[in-house]
Amino acid sequence: MNAENDAQTVSKEELWYVDNYLVLRDYYDRTISRIAARCVRMGNIAMEEYPFYGYILDVLEEICETGNHILTTPSLHPYVEKKIAGGVKALQDNLNLYQEELRNNSSPEMIKQDPQELNKMKEALGEIDKSVDPTVGAGMNMDDLVNKLLEENRGENPDFDKGFETVQKDDDAPQFQPKDPEDTSK
Repeated sequence: MNAENDAQTVSKEELWYVDNYLVLRDYYDRTISRIAARCVRMGNIAMEEYPFYGYILDVLEEICETGNHILTTPSLHPYVEKKIAGGVKALQDNLNLYQEELRNNSSPEMIKQDPQELNKMKEALGEIDKSVDPTVGAGMNMDDLVNKLLEENRGENPDFDKGFETVQKDDDAPQFQPKDPEDTSK
């Protein structure tokens, strides 16, 4: 069978994917241009700060889904050769660019949809050093936290608290206060 006969055996519903891909691609390009101009008029804000930026990502996602369907449906390839300059190869190249753009700009909600994304992030960030955890002590009252920090600083620098005196209060937690330079009794 030749390419012309293959294109004729494809249903209208299947051909719609190629036409929809072309319409979406054109629509995306026009939308990006329009939103870029609006961002300039809104004080030269970054496109990511545009209130409806998520819509751009939605269009990108639809382009990627439609392009993937076309690539995985060989009966559409002859039609792609006729409708897209460069044929299936150009479609694949453009689709790769759109997919990369989508990955680079996906929102946290979209990332959560990919079960491997958390593992990819952990791998990219490497292991986090948990030996010094600044959140240890979270939930302590302010006095206990300050005392903990003072103890840590005292361990690093023995002369750290020379300008402080310890005062015992009712709750049995030692309190550190600056020494009065006029007071010579201590």
